[in-house]
Amino acid sequence: MAKASMDKKPLDVARMFDAVGEKYDITNTVLSFGQDRRWRRRTRQRLNLKPGHTVLDLAAGTAVSTEELAKSGAWVIACDFSLGMLAAGKDRNVPKVCGDGMCLPFPDNTFDAVTISYGLRNIHDFRAGLRELARVTKPGGTLVVAEFSTPTLPIFRTIYMEYLMRMLPAVAKVVSSNPESYEYLAETIRAWPAQEELARAINESGWEGCGWQNLTFGIVALHAATKPLA
Repeated sequence: MAKASMDKKPLDVARMFDAVGEKYDITNTVLSFGQDRRWRRRTRQRLNLKPGHTVLDLAAGTAVSTEELAKSGAWVIACDFSLGMLAAGKDRNVPKVCGDGMCLPFPDNTFDAVTISYGLRNIHDFRAGLRELARVTKPGGTLVVAEFSTPTLPIFRTIYMEYLMRMLPAVAKVVSSNPESYEYLAETIRAWPAQEELARAINESGWEGCGWQNLTFGIVALHAATKPLA
């Protein structure tokens, strides 16, 4: 498999995710040492959703994140460009739509909040994806991006990067239905912008006031921003 880069071919990425859907959730739980559940809960809490809110969960995959968000009482729709991933979550009782993050199948100003978890890296032009998320969000609405990031402690960062490039693919060979996809995962995490750089890109892509909260020493960062009122 070719080395990953930030210049991704959308169809290739979609096919890759189609192939991992069957064991995607359990693989992520094993690779994150069970932290994925906590990260999903913290994302829901950061969005501060209320009953009656309409929410888009982009790059929802098997809709495990959508199911967590729906605990708030909000109406949440799962959207992903991989039919295989959505099919793997067929038993989750949330609405699902297949759609491209750079051309979302929703009208302007539809959602009170939008979120994307561990999927912004996989959008061919992630800044275009951020602008498209802004388009479908109501003025004053909220964006939360949950994404792998750069650990803040130097020693831990070194250990983590070693885990990404060596241990993660090795563990994936045991538990994943498509281990090569996790080589791609590791490489794209290494290439991804750090917290401050991503916040700047979000603020330049139709959002304002972006800040972030580090989870698990910065392995994951929650970036939150607001769509301007005018």
